Amino acid sequence: MNRTGRVFGLVGCLLLAMLHGIACQVDYHAALTKSLLYFEGQRSGKLPDNNKLQRVQWRGDSALKDGSDAGIDLVGGYYDAGDNLKLGFPMAFTITMLSWSQIEMGSQLKAKQELTNVLHAIKWGTDYLIKAHPKPEVLYAQIGEPDSDHGCWQRPEDMATPRTAFKIDDQHPGSDLAAETAAAFAAASIAFKNSDHQYSFKLLTHAKQLFDFACNHPGLYQDSIPSAGKVYASSGYHDELMWAAAWLHRATNEKRYLDHVEQAEDGGGTRSKFSWDDKYVGAQILIARLVLEGKVENGGKWAEYKSHAEEFICSCIQKGNTKVRQTPGGLLWFSPWDNIQYVATATFTTIVYSNYLATKYASLNCAAGNANPSDLIAFVKSQVDYILGSNPKNMSYMIGYGGNYPQRIHHRGASIISIKKDSTPVTCKGVYADWFNRKAVNPNVLDGAVVSPNESDGFSDDRSNFQFGEPTTYNNGPLVGVLAHFA
Repeated sequence: MNRTGRVFGLVGCLLLAMLHGIACQVDYHAALTKSLLYFEGQRSGKLPDNNKLQRVQWRGDSALKDGSDAGIDLVGGYYDAGDNLKLGFPMAFTITMLSWSQIEMGSQLKAKQELTNVLHAIKWGTDYLIKAHPKPEVLYAQIGEPDSDHGCWQRPEDMATPRTAFKIDDQHPGSDLAAETAAAFAAASIAFKNSDHQYSFKLLTHAKQLFDFACNHPGLYQDSIPSAGKVYASSGYHDELMWAAAWLHRATNEKRYLDHVEQAEDGGGTRSKFSWDDKYVGAQILIARLVLEGKVENGGKWAEYKSHAEEFICSCIQKGNTKVRQTPGGLLWFSPWDNIQYVATATFTTIVYSNYLATKYASLNCAAGNANPSDLIAFVKSQVDYILGSNPKNMSYMIGYGGNYPQRIHHRGASIISIKKDSTPVTCKGVYADWFNRKAVNPNVLDGAVVSPNESDGFSDDRSNFQFGEPTTYNNGPLVGVLAHFA
């Protein structure tokens, strides 16, 4: 963070301390707890009766007939953002990143009594993805129709919009979706390996089948499901194939997956971001780990992957041939749409790579000079601290954390009174006047949700601000790992 950002952060912290009686020290453990609590607020389906397993008490059961139009049980999973759609592409990426967070930060999560919660969060997703994969070459990709869903503002518990189930199969392929889901299953199989060997094996079986499906029937999933292109259009599938192969190799140590990575048609080069649509950085980081550990040679294509991964990190920490832009207050700036998702993945890969380097007593050789693991950690900390309140607006962009955070996020469930307090059904259109257009704060706090400031470090706390004010599951997946490191 630059000097201006640090000064604003310090002043903001002191003001909050005086006004709200809170300490200036960042409570990373509290933020970690809330980052996992957020996933419980995003659950679809039949919620657990046990309060320990469903701590978000304002939510109720929802979408209990999902899949009925296709004669299959597709109840469960997560709503991806502030709407009521269930979308397999971002959901699978969320589960991959949640699993990676657990794999890399398992000891820290256990020390903070959050290991069980992260495994529950992963399993809520993988249980649904298992249902969505009833046959080796069939994968249900989406529940709901974007146009009708986005035309209504209803609680999940009340929604009356069509819950059409869309799938890919051997005649209607989607290599990107199948491979990302394979990556999610493979990563989750590692996450559960020590606690539930049988479940881990089941996940790995699904991962292998979906990877083969993705390879044998190439194609973009939105070509098979056009409505998916309205919300999460994929720009290609070579990155997902490489990403899935890297995860399957880590899960199985089978050479055929490593061969796929080495023979990849497109290795991605040096990327500018890492996201639900672009997995090259993640795959490159996994390969760079193998190089550092001496499991593949530090030459040829392997060295290229490692170099591309390191150049991305150098750019993020402002020491590369190019530098990722920053806001005046010091936050990395990638995109004017949900920028925080890219900050989350960039900080996660940087903290993970710092750990890989530290185990080998190595440093990062950037164009503007060497960076050791502690330098990487310090930079990530500046980004996390910004998100949690050390910024020009003195605002925590994690809902429920600190004394000053957005009160009117773009989220249907949070913005409408809980069905447990008022069970009167809310209508599709009438609710806009009753709830969406209200100036009052949201009646429910979606603890742990993370939203984005704009490139000038500003934020409009308005329910219509979906560009910056709509939280997503893939914001939190990688942040869980980052927060666990500092907690």
